[in-house]
Amino acid sequence: MGGISGEREISLRSGKGVLESLKKQGYDAVGIDVGADVDIRLREENIEAAFIILHGIGGEDGSIQGLLQTMKIPYTGSGVRASALAMDKELTKLVIGQFGIPFAKTVYIDCGQSAEFAAKEIVEKIGFPVIVKPTAEGSSLGCFIAHDRNELDSGLVKFVADFKRGVAESFISGTEITVGVLGDGDNIRALPALELVPKNEYYDFEAKYTKGMTDFFCPARLDENASRLAAKYAIETHLALGCHGASRVDFIVDKQNNLFCLELNSIPGMTPTSDLPEEIKAEGGTYDSLVLEILSTATCDR
Repeated sequence: MGGISGEREISLRSGKGVLESLKKQGYDAVGIDVGADVDIRLREENIEAAFIILHGIGGEDGSIQGLLQTMKIPYTGSGVRASALAMDKELTKLVIGQFGIPFAKTVYIDCGQSAEFAAKEIVEKIGFPVIVKPTAEGSSLGCFIAHDRNELDSGLVKFVADFKRGVAESFISGTEITVGVLGDGDNIRALPALELVPKNEYYDFEAKYTKGMTDFFCPARLDENASRLAAKYAIETHLALGCHGASRVDFIVDKQNNLFCLELNSIPGMTPTSDLPEEIKAEGGTYDSLVLEILSTATCDR
């Protein structure tokens, strides 16, 4: 847990919850705040299995997975390749598009080019409103919405200075939902969809992590067909990217009940009030049962 990404504090909160749960359930568990000495800590603590709750760059991009794979330590979650794919919004879209999973109209931004060049392409291919996101950040870090050319131009100047690559998507006004996927092989399943109703314009960092800034409904208030499609697309996205053990897929449902995949989170948050724990409760499980189910999928063989 922990690490050095912009999601460090969320990772520490998630890790604290998992660690407490494991200890309560009788496991000899230790929390490792990941730094440059992580390999030494793993050896010193004689780790038999790693429960990864390391969000963001360094945790969800395949880096820690590669180390654990090399050290032959079984670990939870997706492997190196799937983690790297899921962390990259551009590659995710290119992969799921091959499987017919719908997503919003998108322009890929190379931040080595000028903000003016990026803005021109976005206006020509998408129009307004548009949401711009870094390719490899989570928790909505670095995202902004533009309703006109002035907002787009000013937002892109800072964006191209801060990030190497990005994606611009048509901003779809609708219902935001997220669907957890658990298990592997024949036991894979989608959890009940969770509906997110943020008090901000969209589910941004503040809405995600500030108490009272988002209302939740689980199961989501969707019709039967939309609920079925959400579960279907979530599992198909998980499998298309080669994910393992646990993931969470985010969608927008427009006013015509069309679903658009936003992204897959290969290491969902595990604070007691995070999305995945809320969904497991709706299924009839508990936070502790969720922790054990994820731990049971730990392996080096992916």
